Amino acid sequence: MQLTPHDEDLLSGRAGEAAAFAMSIIVRMGEVCGAEGLMDITQAHIDSTIYTGEATLEFAERLASMDARVAVPSTMNVSGVDEHGWRDWPVPAEWADQAYRQMVAYQGMGCIPTWTCAPYQTVYKPKFGQQIAWGESNAIAFANSVLGARTERYPDLMDICAAITARVPAVGLHLDENRAGQLLLELTGVPRELQLDDAFWPVFGHVVGQRARDRVVVIDGLDPAVRPAEDDLKALGAGAASSGAVALFHLVGVTPEAPTRAAAFQQRQPEAHETVSTAELRAARAALNTAPGNTLDMVILGSPHFSLAEFRRLAPLVDGKRAHSDVVFLVTTSRIMRQLADEAGLLEPLQRFGARITVDTCILATPMKPDGIGTLMTNSAKYAYYSPGLLNADVHFGGMKECVNSAIAGRVAEPSRAWRD
Repeated sequence: MQLTPHDEDLLSGRAGEAAAFAMSIIVRMGEVCGAEGLMDITQAHIDSTIYTGEATLEFAERLASMDARVAVPSTMNVSGVDEHGWRDWPVPAEWADQAYRQMVAYQGMGCIPTWTCAPYQTVYKPKFGQQIAWGESNAIAFANSVLGARTERYPDLMDICAAITARVPAVGLHLDENRAGQLLLELTGVPRELQLDDAFWPVFGHVVGQRARDRVVVIDGLDPAVRPAEDDLKALGAGAASSGAVALFHLVGVTPEAPTRAAAFQQRQPEAHETVSTAELRAARAALNTAPGNTLDMVILGSPHFSLAEFRRLAPLVDGKRAHSDVVFLVTTSRIMRQLADEAGLLEPLQRFGARITVDTCILATPMKPDGIGTLMTNSAKYAYYSPGLLNADVHFGGMKECVNSAIAGRVAEPSRAWRD
């Protein structure tokens, strides 16, 4: 692999111990990937901030002890703890202390304390064509697909090394020629009513991930009257990156590299062409439901983190109502979005409803699930996909309105008409 004089300086230690350590990892990964050389990045998103045990903490504090500093603006993914609210949940004090130490270590390196898995909904949103190094699967999918930025799938620990060196292997989705569609996935016969339902996008994302796996997928056949909002695309990408390993999707007529089907494939022929029917979408929704019956202990919204627009949708649904006393209603978001929602007067209706809000983390990243909670309901395909394994919990899936109605009734409400046979 060809290194520039600057790369050699970093690797030799002339820029400090931390830069040399980080560069050694970048170079080794470049060799593994078969890269011919490295390239510059101008931004990073650090998924390594999630505390998952002693190893992640040791790595962060080792870098901090070397006086590591990021060389590009670097936002931070969720933490392993809600810094100020963890005592409201059954989070062990030792876990909270170690997770906090990891937060401090990354902040000391100059990372920006966004603490969110949706950095694309902050002022640090990258621009089209910008070369970045992002971790967190849904963020990678959104940055590549919706924004047209350029990132590979950066794993934990490598992401901070990229941020310190501002260099990454010149491979994969950083290169325009690798961003062409491979699989054409076409909606056929799916009624507009179903496409307009707010549960459509996460369910469809789940199907996309299962079909595409790690291929670049081009999606066509959306009803012309259906214009997905940013949070719809967020749900699509999160679902596809969970059930599969989708890092880039092109939605014809919507995403920036797909003004036409031909453009999405860079004038090439698809390697494969598959269709998605109404029956398959309904089957996928059913598969996301792993809980028997209609009992309900907890409703969880906010994976990826709740946006201000989602708070605006949720507030009128709960205003003047009250969650059932047997149901815990949780929304996870970032400290930035909670502040914006509070300033907009959107938290008061949620508090009267009985909702609880956790920031900077999520129930998949911190041990906050209360004892006795066995059945969850969510509008997130990502939560629904991971909760049975990570939380040992059965899951009901439904749209936001269904989640609210279920929380009020204390049992799972029927899905909207569009999902019934």
